[in-house]
Amino acid sequence: MRARDLMTSPVITVQAWTSAKEAAGLLSRHGFTALPVVDDDDRLIGIVTEADLIRGWIPADPRYTHEHHEAAIAARTVGDVMTSPATAMSSGADVADLCQALVDARIRAMPIVDGSAVVGIVTRGDIVRVLAREDIDIARDVKHRLEIYGGSGRWRIDVRDGRVHITDQFDDDTDWHVAQLLALAVPGVVAADTAYAGEEQTR
Repeated sequence: MRARDLMTSPVITVQAWTSAKEAAGLLSRHGFTALPVVDDDDRLIGIVTEADLIRGWIPADPRYTHEHHEAAIAARTVGDVMTSPATAMSSGADVADLCQALVDARIRAMPIVDGSAVVGIVTRGDIVRVLAREDIDIARDVKHRLEIYGGSGRWRIDVRDGRVHITDQFDDDTDWHVAQLLALAVPGVVAADTAYAGEEQTR
């Protein structure tokens, strides 16, 4: 599965001069956790997250004593608080690599780029939603892809907890390899294997 298979696209972006309040409104209205920041040519220059926006924004209550509290800034722009440069990956990136990058960098969202142009974004929530897909939906999508490739009535698809078992009416290693690759490209699939129907019938 590739980043393009689960990214949100088109993606809402902001610019460095966008006000922090406007950026917060976009995050709130759309349920996002981060927004890519682009320049006038739509090239990625940074990312602004919920954490960036709330840091030092709300003034401390003067009725209480606060130690080591950052002074609140009355008016800010995205450029004042964004992370730059931003980590990004291509639309063809393997989702396994993308997941590892999110975990290693301890970030919640990954901008997806084509060259330097932002074409989408993938969040941890997107990946969790894919993992939560129902097996019946996964089976339907795998079957559809295999029927396009090798015709209908040929394949039997069994899915349990995202693990796909494909039974083929024909004994063809090349087709099995392609079938496995097609299945692994379906959102929600965590593993896939193939078998020849004739062998299973003799067990």
